[in-house]
Amino acid sequence: MKKYNVLGNKDTRSGFGDGLLEAGKRNPNVVALCADLTESVKMTAFKEEFPDRFVQVGIAESNMVSIAAGMALSGKVAYIGTFAAFATGRVYDQIRQSVAYSNTNVKICGSHAGITLGEDGATHQILEDIGLMKMIPNMVVINPCDYNQTKQATIAISEHNGPVYLRFGRPKVPIFISEDTPFEIGKAIVLNEGKDVTIIATGHLVWEAIVAGEKLAEQGIDAEIINIHTIKPLDTEAILRSVNKTGCVVSCEEHQYNGGLNDSVSQLLSRNNPKPIEYIGIDDKFGESGKPEDLMVKYGLKSENIISAVHKAIKRK
Repeated sequence: MKKYNVLGNKDTRSGFGDGLLEAGKRNPNVVALCADLTESVKMTAFKEEFPDRFVQVGIAESNMVSIAAGMALSGKVAYIGTFAAFATGRVYDQIRQSVAYSNTNVKICGSHAGITLGEDGATHQILEDIGLMKMIPNMVVINPCDYNQTKQATIAISEHNGPVYLRFGRPKVPIFISEDTPFEIGKAIVLNEGKDVTIIATGHLVWEAIVAGEKLAEQGIDAEIINIHTIKPLDTEAILRSVNKTGCVVSCEEHQYNGGLNDSVSQLLSRNNPKPIEYIGIDDKFGESGKPEDLMVKYGLKSENIISAVHKAIKRK
């Protein structure tokens, strides 16, 4: 098992903020809009550097999406930032009609996603956002794993022509992706090559997959670990190549089973090469208020849960 060193701990929302600033420096057409959460979603640096390219819309998320679509149609690369619950669920109609149907160059950036939002509770811990966005035609869906990858993704989407949903979070998580690791939309990263089981993970669960892989290696199980930072378009070639080799898969995400990465992987395998698959995720439940780490344990999103799922998958081969 390849050894990954922790380069520090930092929230992925800070990766978005730093990436947005860099994207703004590289492209004068990059503009940013926020719905009264500038500091929370780390857009302050962009606001201070480019005040004439920043719009504080206020608590009017639907209006923000419509304004961003109009700016995109005039040639701008429009980033909109708010909590993921508001960036997707509250404004679904505007995203579908004004952004995706019109194929406008709007980047929907959802912070504070998933159960790890913690104490804010179920109303803000959106666990359905990937599914909501994935099902919309023309939409790219990206869920990076740490600070560095979130920064890289934020810069990369400025060069993609079309709508994107970028998902990230509030808690500090280990940084293990190096700054110079290439980021390509739609191309998975194989973190460890193995022969016994494929572990596919996205977002915060990528680190848990690495920890699980180290423990599995001590048990004599050689796990192939794949970082799926882009859920749509899915890197089907990388997944099928790996599963054809290992014969079983465990798919891991901080999201509902239905509609997320697990759903996409299951569809891919059922159409091409059915193999045993086990899920790590949320099984048709809302979240609740609590400390992020405690919630990860309660909802079965830790490395120990991945290890258990691996043993089940291998037994089903």
